[in-house]
Amino acid sequence: MFPGRRSPWPRWVERQLVQRGITDERVLRAFCEVSRAPFVPPFRADMAEADAPIPIGCGQTVSQPYIIALSLQALNLRGSERVLDVGTGSGFQAVLLSRLAAEVYTIEYYQELYVTARLVIERLRRGPVHTRHGDGSRGWPEAAPFDAIVVGARAPQVPDSLVTQLAPGGTLVIPVGGEHGQYLYRIHKTSAGKLEKSMLEGVMFVPLRGDEGIDRRGGR
Repeated sequence: MFPGRRSPWPRWVERQLVQRGITDERVLRAFCEVSRAPFVPPFRADMAEADAPIPIGCGQTVSQPYIIALSLQALNLRGSERVLDVGTGSGFQAVLLSRLAAEVYTIEYYQELYVTARLVIERLRRGPVHTRHGDGSRGWPEAAPFDAIVVGARAPQVPDSLVTQLAPGGTLVIPVGGEHGQYLYRIHKTSAGKLEKSMLEGVMFVPLRGDEGIDRRGGR
Protein backbone atom coordinates (compact mmCIF):
# COMPACT_ATOMS: atom_id res chain seq x y z
CA MET A 1 0.00 0.00 0.00
CA PHE A 2 1.33 3.44 -0.92
CA PRO A 3 1.98 6.00 1.89
CA GLY A 4 -1.16 7.96 2.64
CA ARG A 5 -3.46 5.56 0.83
CA ARG A 6 -6.20 4.09 2.97
CA SER A 7 -6.34 0.31 3.12
CA PRO A 8 -9.47 -1.29 1.62
CA TRP A 9 -9.37 -3.90 4.41
CA PRO A 10 -10.51 -3.69 8.04
CA ARG A 11 -7.69 -2.65 10.35
CA TRP A 12 -7.23 -6.09 11.90
CA VAL A 13 -7.12 -7.77 8.46
CA GLU A 14 -4.57 -5.23 7.23
CA ARG A 15 -2.40 -5.65 10.33
CA GLN A 16 -2.59 -9.42 10.83
CA LEU A 17 -2.90 -10.67 7.25
CA VAL A 18 -1.94 -8.13 4.58
CA GLN A 19 1.16 -6.84 6.36
CA ARG A 20 2.34 -10.44 6.84
CA GLY A 21 2.16 -11.27 3.16
CA ILE A 22 -1.38 -12.51 2.54
CA THR A 23 -2.14 -11.16 -0.93
CA ASP A 24 -4.92 -13.44 -2.22
CA GLU A 25 -7.92 -11.10 -2.38
CA ARG A 26 -10.41 -13.98 -2.31
CA VAL A 27 -8.90 -15.20 0.97
CA LEU A 28 -8.90 -11.68 2.42
CA ARG A 29 -12.54 -11.14 1.44
CA ALA A 30 -13.52 -14.43 3.08
CA PHE A 31 -12.00 -13.27 6.36
CA CYS A 32 -13.91 -10.00 6.08
CA GLU A 33 -17.16 -11.92 5.59
CA VAL A 34 -16.71 -14.61 8.27
CA SER A 35 -16.04 -13.74 11.91
CA ARG A 36 -14.52 -16.29 14.30
CA ALA A 37 -17.02 -15.22 16.97
CA PRO A 38 -19.81 -17.74 16.13
CA PHE A 39 -17.25 -20.57 16.13
CA VAL A 40 -15.90 -20.15 19.66
CA PRO A 41 -17.45 -20.39 23.14
CA PRO A 42 -19.54 -17.27 23.87
CA PHE A 43 -17.25 -16.16 26.71
CA ARG A 44 -14.36 -16.03 24.20
CA ALA A 45 -16.24 -14.19 21.44
CA ASP A 46 -14.40 -10.96 22.24
CA MET A 47 -11.20 -12.70 21.08
CA ALA A 48 -12.54 -13.27 17.56
CA GLU A 49 -10.16 -10.77 15.94
CA ALA A 50 -7.21 -11.55 18.25
CA ASP A 51 -3.89 -12.61 16.76
CA ALA A 52 -3.96 -15.88 18.68
CA PRO A 53 -5.51 -19.37 18.67
CA ILE A 54 -8.71 -19.77 20.71
CA PRO A 55 -9.52 -22.92 22.77
CA ILE A 56 -12.74 -24.66 21.68
CA GLY A 57 -12.78 -27.75 23.92
CA CYS A 58 -11.42 -31.31 23.72
CA GLY A 59 -7.91 -29.87 23.95
CA GLN A 60 -8.36 -28.27 20.51
CA THR A 61 -8.15 -24.70 19.23
CA VAL A 62 -9.23 -22.62 16.27
CA SER A 63 -5.95 -21.32 14.83
CA GLN A 64 -4.96 -17.66 14.65
CA PRO A 65 -6.28 -15.94 11.51
CA TYR A 66 -2.84 -15.54 9.91
CA ILE A 67 -2.00 -19.26 9.99
CA ILE A 68 -5.39 -20.19 8.52
CA ALA A 69 -5.01 -17.51 5.83
CA LEU A 70 -1.49 -18.72 5.02
CA SER A 71 -2.78 -22.28 4.57
CA LEU A 72 -5.71 -21.21 2.40
CA GLN A 73 -3.58 -18.92 0.25
CA ALA A 74 -1.13 -21.79 -0.35
CA LEU A 75 -3.98 -23.88 -1.83
CA ASN A 76 -4.34 -21.29 -4.63
CA LEU A 77 -8.07 -21.92 -4.96
CA ARG A 78 -10.00 -20.44 -7.88
CA GLY A 79 -13.54 -21.52 -7.01
CA SER A 80 -14.03 -24.73 -8.98
CA GLU A 81 -12.21 -27.14 -6.64
CA ARG A 82 -13.31 -30.00 -4.40
CA VAL A 83 -11.49 -29.62 -1.09
CA LEU A 84 -10.92 -31.91 1.90
CA ASP A 85 -10.62 -30.13 5.26
CA VAL A 86 -9.04 -32.48 7.84
CA GLY A 87 -9.82 -31.49 11.41
CA THR A 88 -13.10 -29.58 11.32
CA GLY A 89 -12.62 -28.26 14.84
CA SER A 90 -14.92 -25.27 15.22
CA GLY A 91 -15.98 -25.31 11.56
CA PHE A 92 -14.40 -21.89 10.88
CA GLN A 93 -12.00 -23.08 8.19
CA ALA A 94 -14.70 -25.14 6.45
CA VAL A 95 -16.96 -22.08 6.23
CA LEU A 96 -14.10 -19.99 4.83
CA LEU A 97 -13.44 -22.74 2.27
CA SER A 98 -17.11 -22.71 1.27
CA ARG A 99 -16.45 -19.21 -0.07
CA LEU A 100 -13.30 -20.24 -1.92
CA ALA A 101 -14.09 -23.63 -3.48
CA ALA A 102 -16.99 -25.37 -5.21
CA GLU A 103 -17.43 -28.20 -2.71
CA VAL A 104 -15.99 -28.91 0.74
CA TYR A 105 -15.63 -32.17 2.66
CA THR A 106 -14.67 -31.78 6.32
CA ILE A 107 -13.97 -34.49 8.87
CA GLU A 108 -13.57 -34.25 12.67
CA TYR A 109 -12.15 -36.84 15.09
CA TYR A 110 -13.90 -35.59 18.27
CA GLN A 111 -17.64 -36.22 18.28
CA GLU A 112 -18.41 -33.31 20.61
CA LEU A 113 -16.74 -30.87 18.24
CA TYR A 114 -18.30 -32.51 15.20
CA VAL A 115 -21.84 -32.07 16.55
CA THR A 116 -21.31 -28.40 17.39
CA ALA A 117 -19.45 -27.57 14.19
CA ARG A 118 -22.00 -29.25 11.94
CA LEU A 119 -24.73 -26.91 13.19
CA VAL A 120 -22.75 -23.69 12.72
CA ILE A 121 -21.43 -24.82 9.33
CA GLU A 122 -24.96 -25.47 8.10
CA ARG A 123 -25.98 -22.00 9.21
CA LEU A 124 -23.06 -20.02 7.82
CA ARG A 125 -21.74 -21.95 4.81
CA ARG A 126 -22.04 -20.49 1.33
CA GLY A 127 -21.47 -23.53 -0.89
CA PRO A 128 -21.89 -27.27 -0.24
CA VAL A 129 -20.08 -28.55 2.87
CA HIS A 130 -20.22 -32.26 3.70
CA THR A 131 -19.41 -33.15 7.32
CA ARG A 132 -18.24 -36.40 8.89
CA HIS A 133 -17.20 -37.69 12.31
CA GLY A 134 -14.20 -39.99 11.88
CA ASP A 135 -10.48 -40.47 11.37
CA GLY A 136 -9.33 -37.55 9.25
CA SER A 137 -5.81 -38.94 8.91
CA ARG A 138 -7.27 -41.53 6.56
CA GLY A 139 -9.11 -38.94 4.51
CA TRP A 140 -12.47 -39.51 2.82
CA PRO A 141 -11.72 -42.29 0.28
CA GLU A 142 -15.12 -42.57 -1.39
CA ALA A 143 -15.18 -38.83 -2.16
CA ALA A 144 -11.62 -38.71 -3.53
CA PRO A 145 -9.78 -37.45 -5.46
CA PHE A 146 -9.57 -33.92 -4.11
CA ASP A 147 -8.13 -30.89 -5.85
CA ALA A 148 -6.89 -29.59 -2.51
CA ILE A 149 -6.46 -30.93 1.03
CA VAL A 150 -5.76 -28.81 4.10
CA VAL A 151 -4.96 -30.28 7.50
CA GLY A 152 -5.54 -28.37 10.74
CA ALA A 153 -3.44 -30.56 13.06
CA ARG A 154 0.19 -31.67 13.08
CA ALA A 155 1.20 -35.11 11.87
CA PRO A 156 4.47 -36.93 12.59
CA GLN A 157 4.71 -37.52 8.84
CA VAL A 158 2.50 -36.89 5.83
CA PRO A 159 -0.31 -39.51 5.85
CA ASP A 160 -0.10 -41.82 2.84
CA SER A 161 -3.89 -41.85 2.52
CA LEU A 162 -4.02 -38.09 2.00
CA VAL A 163 -1.32 -38.18 -0.65
CA THR A 164 -3.19 -40.96 -2.45
CA GLN A 165 -6.46 -39.00 -2.34
CA LEU A 166 -4.88 -35.84 -3.76
CA ALA A 167 -5.63 -35.43 -7.46
CA PRO A 168 -2.81 -34.86 -9.96
CA GLY A 169 -2.25 -31.13 -10.09
CA GLY A 170 -3.62 -30.79 -6.54
CA THR A 171 -2.13 -29.24 -3.42
CA LEU A 172 -1.89 -30.49 0.17
CA VAL A 173 -1.10 -28.13 3.06
CA ILE A 174 -0.17 -29.81 6.34
CA PRO A 175 1.87 -29.14 9.50
CA VAL A 176 4.46 -31.88 10.09
CA GLY A 177 6.68 -32.41 13.12
CA GLY A 178 6.81 -33.28 16.80
CA GLU A 179 5.16 -31.83 19.86
CA HIS A 180 7.81 -29.14 20.37
CA GLY A 181 7.47 -27.59 16.92
CA GLN A 182 6.46 -28.23 13.35
CA TYR A 183 6.69 -26.74 9.90
CA LEU A 184 3.75 -25.99 7.65
CA TYR A 185 4.35 -27.62 4.26
CA ARG A 186 2.80 -27.10 0.85
CA ILE A 187 2.91 -30.31 -1.20
CA HIS A 188 2.00 -30.14 -4.88
CA LYS A 189 1.29 -33.32 -6.85
CA THR A 190 2.29 -32.90 -10.49
CA SER A 191 0.28 -34.32 -13.37
CA ALA A 192 2.80 -37.17 -13.43
CA GLY A 193 2.22 -37.91 -9.74
CA LYS A 194 5.51 -36.47 -8.48
CA LEU A 195 5.41 -34.64 -5.14
CA GLU A 196 6.98 -31.18 -4.87
CA LYS A 197 7.30 -30.01 -1.26
CA SER A 198 8.01 -26.50 0.03
CA MET A 199 8.13 -25.19 3.59
CA LEU A 200 5.89 -22.23 4.45
CA GLU A 201 6.55 -21.40 8.10
CA GLY A 202 7.34 -22.74 11.55
CA VAL A 203 4.10 -23.43 13.46
CA MET A 204 2.61 -25.01 16.59
CA PHE A 205 -0.49 -27.17 16.03
CA VAL A 206 -2.46 -29.62 18.12
CA PRO A 207 -1.81 -33.28 17.16
CA LEU A 208 -3.64 -35.07 14.36
CA ARG A 209 -5.41 -38.03 15.90
CA GLY A 210 -5.98 -41.24 13.94
CA ASP A 211 -4.37 -44.31 12.42
CA GLU A 212 -2.03 -42.21 10.26
CA GLY A 213 -1.59 -39.43 12.79
CA ILE A 214 -0.12 -39.57 16.28
CA ASP A 215 -1.93 -42.84 17.02
CA ARG A 216 0.14 -44.77 14.50
CA ARG A 217 2.94 -46.83 15.97
CA GLY A 218 5.90 -44.55 16.54
CA GLY A 219 3.82 -41.35 16.24
CA ARG A 220 4.32 -38.60 18.83
